[in-house]
Formats: sequence, C-alpha cells, structure tokens
Amino acid sequence: MNDLTFPSGPWVGFYTYGKEDSRKHLMDLVLEFKNGVMSGEGADGIGMFIIAGKYDTENGECLWTKSYVGRHSVDYTGFREAKGIWGTWEINAWAKGGFHIWPIGHETPPLLNHEAVEQEKKQEIPVPATAEPAPAP
Repeated sequence: MNDLTFPSGPWVGFYTYGKEDSRKHLMDLVLEFKNGVMSGEGADGIGMFIIAGKYDTENGECLWTKSYVGRHSVDYTGFREAKGIWGTWEINAWAKGGFHIWPIGHETPPLLNHEAVEQEKKQEIPVPATAEPAPAP
C-alpha cells in the first residue's frame, strides 16, 4: 500500500450499533491523508464532527478520533481493504459497533449491492387480473 491507497477527498459510509441495532447510519466525510496523518470533517445523523488520526501504508491500519462539535468523541480502528476502510468504533467501552467508509467515485461495496438485490426479491410483483394459473405438472 501507499498514499494513493488512501485518497484524500470526499468519502461516504455508515456505522452500526451492533446486535441491538444493525441499521446503517450514514455519514459523509472529507478526509485528507498525508504522510501518515489522517484529518478531516464530516456529518451524520448526530451532527458535525472533525477527524484526527493516523494511518499506516505498510499494514493498512487506520486509527482516528471522530469528535462531534461541542459533544462526545468516538474512537475508530480500521483497516484499508479493496472497497474502503472497515473496522470498529468505541465510546469509552460503553458503546461500540462497526463501520465501513469508502471514497466517493469508487465502486459501491458488494454488501450494499447484495442488499439492493435482496430488497428487489422481496418486492411483490403485481399479477394482472387476467392472468391464468400455471398448469399443474
């Protein structure tokens, strides 16, 4: 890996609260990666935040703190993989969950594509009133 593996610019993603709430909570970020230092800002459903941390091009590890303006902070630990950065977050050991972020313009993660396909499968297909039942085998 190198600094190109960590592109500066707009990123998007989500975080989850784990087993008790597996919903994806969306977040938008603008990140800068330079010489092992990670910084940026963003917003999610809780509010605006700033990012300060570090990354390692040798092993892909990223460690940062997401500090909500005038509120609490969240510690993130993640690893850069093909489709972004995956990992976990924690607030003083009393709350934790997972996350996935990726640079805008890169392919949508397979996990999200899979969910869209599953949603489409669950949608009911209307049957015309004139439709005849299928013949018995």
